[in-house]
Amino acid sequence: MRIALDRLSRSFDGREVLHSMDFDDEVSTLAIIGPSGGGKSTLLRIIGGLLVPSGGELSIDGRLVLFNERDLVPYRAGLGYVFQAGGLFHHLNARENIALPLRVVHGLSAEAATARAEELLARLGLAAEGDKKPVQLSGGMQQRIAIARAIAPGPQLLLLDEPTSALDPEYTSEVLDLIGALKAEGMRFIVVTHELGFARHACEKLAFLYEGSIWEYGPSEQLFQNPQTPELERFLSKLLEWRV
Repeated sequence: MRIALDRLSRSFDGREVLHSMDFDDEVSTLAIIGPSGGGKSTLLRIIGGLLVPSGGELSIDGRLVLFNERDLVPYRAGLGYVFQAGGLFHHLNARENIALPLRVVHGLSAEAATARAEELLARLGLAAEGDKKPVQLSGGMQQRIAIARAIAPGPQLLLLDEPTSALDPEYTSEVLDLIGALKAEGMRFIVVTHELGFARHACEKLAFLYEGSIWEYGPSEQLFQNPQTPELERFLSKLLEWRV
């Protein structure tokens, strides 16, 4: 999938968070890293059609994304989105959290939606948890269900916004292993993450966002081994300082 940004910008209350950003490349598995406040989640939400840019353009596979609700509805339907805290419906059980969007957004019958939900729960080792509501599940289980909901309709691209930020290390490994398995199956994704090991080894490309701009971009291993700016070198060393 080719993603192109042409002078893309976004401001909040007069403060520019993304600064005239340019980008054009084929995206298979991309990690977006950088310090807090650098614009990572803002960029992901614009790509996901959840936030309207203040200026510039976004194109997917050569087609301009039109940021009006009529055009955004089908655009969003082709993407999967996983939020930091999962975004599950707390009044629904795990099975229904997966099945409901399939019925309402994608037009599946109740039987087909439930069958797809059951298939994914079994695949992710959660077959026994289908009747439980989110409050009855661990954080790792909740995120796996959120990912199941996002991939259930077969999206062209999966967008993950710090999916492990609220998880203990054990549950973090569960979720990262699942994303790695999806990569092995050919799923394309963009992930905003502070999990540098995952960014380095599981993602083909890496984008370093700093002060609202892409300061470095390229093959993940190459950028980790040889950062070209003091900002990326400092960011990596700071995050890796206390890692075993």
